[in-house]
Amino acid sequence: MDWDKLRIFHTVATAGSFTHAGETLGLSQSAVSRQIRTLEESLQTSLFNRHARGLILTDEGETLFETTKDVVSKIHVTEQQILEGTESPRGKLKITTTTSFGSTWMMHNIKKFIDKYPEIDVQLLIGDGDYDLLTRQADVAIRFHPSDHLDLIQRQIATFHYHLYASPTYLNDYGRPKSGEDLDNHKLITYGDLSTSPILNINWVLDYCTKVKRKPVLEVNNIYGVLQAVKSGIGIGSLPDYLVQGSTNIVPILEDHQGHEFPAYFVYTQELKNSKRIAAFKDFILHEFKKTVF
Repeated sequence: MDWDKLRIFHTVATAGSFTHAGETLGLSQSAVSRQIRTLEESLQTSLFNRHARGLILTDEGETLFETTKDVVSKIHVTEQQILEGTESPRGKLKITTTTSFGSTWMMHNIKKFIDKYPEIDVQLLIGDGDYDLLTRQADVAIRFHPSDHLDLIQRQIATFHYHLYASPTYLNDYGRPKSGEDLDNHKLITYGDLSTSPILNINWVLDYCTKVKRKPVLEVNNIYGVLQAVKSGIGIGSLPDYLVQGSTNIVPILEDHQGHEFPAYFVYTQELKNSKRIAAFKDFILHEFKKTVF
């Protein structure tokens, strides 16, 4: 099998269409389609089922895609090892973390890292779902739940604190709760779609000081969205303290009650344990976290 055709196949399988793959490869849609057709003819099998909404891998295509993912991953590791044969860290570094943390704290602080290591090409992948480090979707992750993969190295780097918050407008309209039990009579905003929740038990407020699970008035599948909903006066929400710092039109409630704590982990693969890029980023994160109250 010709590697150039396999490379094109891998890009098409990842993109899900000839058009998007062509944009990535700098080729026309017809050129990409022609290369895939030639590969299928050489293998005497179909690799994709063509549909109006895109391409779906056949069973044979899935088998080949698993192999090309492994090859691409090994090539990426080898490339970075060669690049890091110099004194200073260099090469691409793909960092993934949650939407709220990535779009706030990380955006406010990543410039320091970029300025310190100009030869590291930083790519931030922000989202509440986990990018797969083992297939090199990302190189390193800052996560708020432990990983159960034995092939991943993880170190707890901080403890994040969540408390309950409301807007002055909401408190004027509905009053301030004096106890956890009072939350039964208030409107609560929670995180929706728990399958993509970045932390465990993120909706702890629904069970807090009650025997009957409360029903939220609004669910938002993004913690930053919960913050905006709280600020707009819709209800009370559980928010990480770091996200609220510097915000206006929001105040803590039940300050004397203990909130919830969630650990933060620095995660990467065994393959990258000697990477200078990973070491540089880990040192940067540990240094900056020491100066931040979470």
